[in-house]
Amino acid sequence: MKLKFTGHDTFPLRYGWLFKATNLLFRKENKEKTADENARDAIVNLGVGRNMVNAIKYWAESSCVLESTSFAGRTIQQLTPLGRFLFSTQDGEQSGVDPYLEDIGSIWLIHFHMNFCDEALTSYRYFFNHCNFQQFEKGKLVDEVYSAATALTGQEPGKKSTVKKDVDCFLHTYTKKARSNKAVDEDHFASPLAELGLIREVSAGYLVSELGFRKSLPTKIFSYALCKFIQRETENSNVSSIDFDSILSKPGSPGRIFRMSEQGLANALNDAAKDSNNRIAWTDSLGLRQIIISDKFKNEPEEYLLQEYYGGSCAYY
Repeated sequence: MKLKFTGHDTFPLRYGWLFKATNLLFRKENKEKTADENARDAIVNLGVGRNMVNAIKYWAESSCVLESTSFAGRTIQQLTPLGRFLFSTQDGEQSGVDPYLEDIGSIWLIHFHMNFCDEALTSYRYFFNHCNFQQFEKGKLVDEVYSAATALTGQEPGKKSTVKKDVDCFLHTYTKKARSNKAVDEDHFASPLAELGLIREVSAGYLVSELGFRKSLPTKIFSYALCKFIQRETENSNVSSIDFDSILSKPGSPGRIFRMSEQGLANALNDAAKDSNNRIAWTDSLGLRQIIISDKFKNEPEEYLLQEYYGGSCAYY
């Protein structure tokens, strides 16, 4: 795992950016262009500066909607399966299942993929995979990320000011700020991830992120995240089961990424069992809590969970 505390140019994710990133890329005339050529076109087409174009690209790649690959000395951007599934455009027509992120399940899905990725450590991936803070000051989170970076990656994090900017950007992306009046400004709804309610600012520089029930998290999106985690954890074996504590607290687990309490996770598992006709099942006997999933769900959660959640209107490929 490498460190990545830069790339967003301090711009938090905003509504519409992921659609814009995929829409620009997927236009026929842009498919074979390099990342730099696409960036120059985006400056003209979107009417924004290069720094904001870089930020749009950063968030699209961090959320696993776009990926960059090297070919013949050139960096080419392409849609990932997730990007095609949610946002894709074909022959000028939208074919993605939720290009404007109108379904809260899509935002939970973006959140999961953004923090399930373990290729690079960012402040938000640290927070949603390793951090135990439930009430904290921003400065203490900066210190925590800075001190943990070397232990997790074996690399020096560089200047603390760089980490601070990344933490600031992360918190602006996820936090709904407390307001002293009833007026709603543009920034209140700027980031889709703030809609999840995972972090609240209760006063200047003081934040709360409690573990609990995630009532707005659709069961099938939770089940998908669960299957992806078990898929990763059992990659080198034929096992299709895992213990409850791993799902609650291991990095990459639904319990961690969705900030769930023990009872909140138990309730979500009960709902998953009912929704899947026990293709996802769990037992709690003599203190041994085990979760078992069917081979179909483990191997193809996109087909059996995501496509079903969105009504089968678009294939995940």
